[in-house]
Amino acid sequence: MSEHEPIHKERGKSRVRSTFPLAKLIPNVLTLIAFSLGLTSIRYGLSGKFEMALLCIIGAAFLDALDGRVARLLKAESPMGAQLDSLADLMNFGLAPVLVLYMWGLQDLGRVGWFVLLFYGACCALRLARFNAALDMPDRPIWMRQFFVGMPTPAAGLLLLSPIWLNLGYDIDLRSTPLAMTVFSIAIAILMVSRWPTYSGKGITTRVPREYVLPILVAFGFAAAAIFTFPWKILSVVALGYVVSLPISFMSYRRSARQLTEG
Repeated sequence: MSEHEPIHKERGKSRVRSTFPLAKLIPNVLTLIAFSLGLTSIRYGLSGKFEMALLCIIGAAFLDALDGRVARLLKAESPMGAQLDSLADLMNFGLAPVLVLYMWGLQDLGRVGWFVLLFYGACCALRLARFNAALDMPDRPIWMRQFFVGMPTPAAGLLLLSPIWLNLGYDIDLRSTPLAMTVFSIAIAILMVSRWPTYSGKGITTRVPREYVLPILVAFGFAAAAIFTFPWKILSVVALGYVVSLPISFMSYRRSARQLTEG
């Protein structure tokens, strides 16, 4: 019996299970919750509850902005997490917004409305594929990491839904102008796959002087109160600010590229 003891010990060692820190699952859990919100927005759209559908997509956008930062904070970044995030983005900001918009007003356009849905969905998929391919290019200059190539999908998805939240907040019904809504939707889809540089926000510092902590907290409290009180009006202001930033980001990108060439 003694001659078999080493064999049993080796088998015992092979049966020891490896462990994984539970905290490192948090980013992927946030991504899956965002994915569920995207699917739920479609359910609300089918029921005609477009306000709830918009809130679900806004919640998904918030979690999308959060999961990557949490992953970096916990040192839990992984190839699987990156792919899962892209698949969630395709659902939350590619398929869900255009389906909700289609059910709200585009279906009244018949085949043209369906064309817009297919075109926007395809552009979103292409934009995410290009973004994933760019992740394998770590040798890009540091200044270029401050910009996205084309409009990011969360911004595009929320802007695409602007006809609905303009109707909810200001009683502006763009369903009476189907041509304008069609051109607007196609323009956003083209911006996603364009080479237009947009700010990524990665250049923003994560540390602030101690004396600014209280004013920043007060500002966030004021913003939260305003958002919960006037959600669609605040969203309009944020969307307008983002649209205004597009030409500014383009000029900033060109200026940085020119400085690099001249230097």
